[in-house]
Amino acid sequence: MNARLDIQPVVDWLIEGARPWRLPRDVLLDTCRRTLAAGLPIHRVGVFVRTLHPNLLGRAFIWQADKGAVEMTEAGHDLLESEAFLKSPIRVVFEEHVEVRRRLADAACPMDFPILEDLRREGATDFVAVPLRFINGEVHAASFATRRAGGFRDDELAALHRLIAPFTRMVEIFGNMQKARNILDAYLGPNAGQKVLAGQIKRGDGQDINAVIWFCDLRDSTPLADSMSRREFLALLNDYFECMLGPVLEQGGEVLRFIGDAALAIFPVGEHPAEACAKALAAAREALVRMDKLNQTRSRPLRSGIGLHLGELTYGNIGTPSRIEFTVIGAAANEAARIEALCKVLKVDLIVSERVANALPQPWRSLGVHTLRGVGDKMELFTLP
Repeated sequence: MNARLDIQPVVDWLIEGARPWRLPRDVLLDTCRRTLAAGLPIHRVGVFVRTLHPNLLGRAFIWQADKGAVEMTEAGHDLLESEAFLKSPIRVVFEEHVEVRRRLADAACPMDFPILEDLRREGATDFVAVPLRFINGEVHAASFATRRAGGFRDDELAALHRLIAPFTRMVEIFGNMQKARNILDAYLGPNAGQKVLAGQIKRGDGQDINAVIWFCDLRDSTPLADSMSRREFLALLNDYFECMLGPVLEQGGEVLRFIGDAALAIFPVGEHPAEACAKALAAAREALVRMDKLNQTRSRPLRSGIGLHLGELTYGNIGTPSRIEFTVIGAAANEAARIEALCKVLKVDLIVSERVANALPQPWRSLGVHTLRGVGDKMELFTLP
């Protein structure tokens, strides 16, 4: 028995919240350092946590003693069909909820997973993958490898098993926090999601901001929807929004609402309105390029419009006491929608208000002075040359 093996301080530290760390990578790094100091000869630790995200299946955190750092990788949903996952001991843990151990120091050890060859080449003598059982019934996984001659001793394996329950609770806490961020980012956007997580959730909570307002709309969507199945139309809308709003997100804009086949986004203004206007215009240019590429694959081209406007808004929660939405309200938002509606009338794909045009000293083509529907003041509108 290892006389200096004492895992209890690590167990106590995890139970008390793994202070002072607030990031999962830091918690894993310190857990591994403390576990080594407690006398457990770990060489490599992996933590594999599935999440709830439209594009990500989950994340893997890998610590190796000789690197002294934790590497984090993300995997998409296609990982489940990959050979690497199908031939992994982690798949067995995920699907069968059982522990997998391979004594690599034993010449007769079955090398039934490709990762085992890699570990043996690195000098590993023992490998254990264990289920991390969350309270809600989900099962995630962690793996541990050692270079100790002969592999893990019985007392070391027992100490490792004592560590699993409190370690799992920490993984579960951070996993649920990440899941909440994922959901809020996907449905509200990163900025609004952060505000909600920070406690800005009461109806009426909000702040006044200056922003470039983006409004886009797909033209002739009713006949399009009537000409195909609902699933086909849903796929078409996803292709359309990917072309139109991908550039918005890439330029740092926030997509606030999908309104059928239309969308509302903002580019918050910092110290210099010209910067937000330039980002919005760059996004609009790229969106039109992507729409053109999409239309080259279609027998019936899609037509759309983008309206850009600059103005004051209130950014916050509106709705009923039990169902609220984080969005923007104000005359500028209504004006942006009215500006976009003129794209079809004026036969252009992009219209910017005079406020946006004035902030960007570049060649513009005037579309004349127009009275927006429901808005009393006249406004000169512009498009690209």
